[in-house]
Amino acid sequence: MSKGKPIVLISSYPPRLCGIGTFTEEAREFLQKLYKDDRDVLVISHNDGEGKGVFPLINMQNKFWWKPIVKKIKQLNPHVVHIEHEYGLYEYVDERGLGDYNQGFLEFLAAINEYPVVVEPHTIHGRLRDREENFVYELCNAADVVIFKSEYQKWRLHWTFTQRKWLMPSNIIIIPHGARPDMKWEAEDIPKLKEELGLNKLKYLSNNLVGLVGWIQSNKRWDILTSVWEEVSSEIEQKTGESWDLLAAGAMRDPNHLTDYKKYRQEIELLEQKGKAHYYEFIPRGEIYYKVMAVCDFIVLPSVDETQSGTLARIISLKKPFLTTAPMEGLTAQTLESEGGLLFTSKQMLKEKVIKVACNKNLRLEFSNNLKKYLKDVVSWEVIVKQYKYAYKLARLKKIKSIEVNLPPDF
Repeated sequence: MSKGKPIVLISSYPPRLCGIGTFTEEAREFLQKLYKDDRDVLVISHNDGEGKGVFPLINMQNKFWWKPIVKKIKQLNPHVVHIEHEYGLYEYVDERGLGDYNQGFLEFLAAINEYPVVVEPHTIHGRLRDREENFVYELCNAADVVIFKSEYQKWRLHWTFTQRKWLMPSNIIIIPHGARPDMKWEAEDIPKLKEELGLNKLKYLSNNLVGLVGWIQSNKRWDILTSVWEEVSSEIEQKTGESWDLLAAGAMRDPNHLTDYKKYRQEIELLEQKGKAHYYEFIPRGEIYYKVMAVCDFIVLPSVDETQSGTLARIISLKKPFLTTAPMEGLTAQTLESEGGLLFTSKQMLKEKVIKVACNKNLRLEFSNNLKKYLKDVVSWEVIVKQYKYAYKLARLKKIKSIEVNLPPDF
């Protein structure tokens, strides 16, 4: 029996060090499991993507980067085209340094209009800039189905558009950021993981660890926690008699963040000299990302600019209690929805919440159990890809049978 038409994903892709590339790699893995041998899940990537079934054709040095992609899509004749969108991935910048504000991306959508098209934008801020408002409006007109990650993005867009007297699109579906359901380590596995990572050689390192894990970026603000950690760890020890250490782990990927990277590293090194922290350098992707998080009792994710987060998806995957910044769009939404962590709005509040979570094992267990349920019922990739399949169905009905997608606002 011959295979059906392929699903074609368009995105950045590994080995590029890109969160959306890693996201697409996981989405593709679980989509292929869902479709089994019935149809292939292929990828058209930027020219640094690699792998079987990956076509590295997107060259953003070319103003008409999208033309070879259109040609390839026509060759593949897909069941559906599913595009992962981030402004920077498809922004053509000319020799004067002027960007096209993703105009080429909209031209690309027009050129593949004969196929069912689903677009999944990874940045939909609650308060859009004028150019973003116009882009999202045009995107929703050009695509058959548009995937937002959180309900708040949709009801906030409804408010934004109605204030401009623009018609609210009815083709926006909510599908959360997926999380792996298969990363499972029990308490008895942690010593072996620490040995594998080489952490068991650090005799001063406590068995109780608070994690700062992921890409080291200016917006992740590790310094909020490192600046108070000495005081916090001392108070935890006074209250519980237990020694707690900070495990800061990750790497820098954007040279523009070098100044803050050095600052964060320096603060960790000062704590390390006092035997209160350890810096562990690794590339945050693949299984090691999960292993480093798994050895921590809970995670702190301080961020001052996120709509949704691959780091949080990994925290949820491991059922790790967490603390994160608020109000911070997707981070806040998923913290409230999952009931798996606490929010902080100031340095003092962060101090109090870290102490609270470290001193209360039952609270950590409650958060972990809540995350287990949230993972299973809401954000497991096994759940998410079924929702993708439904989005594909809507897109195909729109394209093939002219059945309009009608997904009204929830508020």
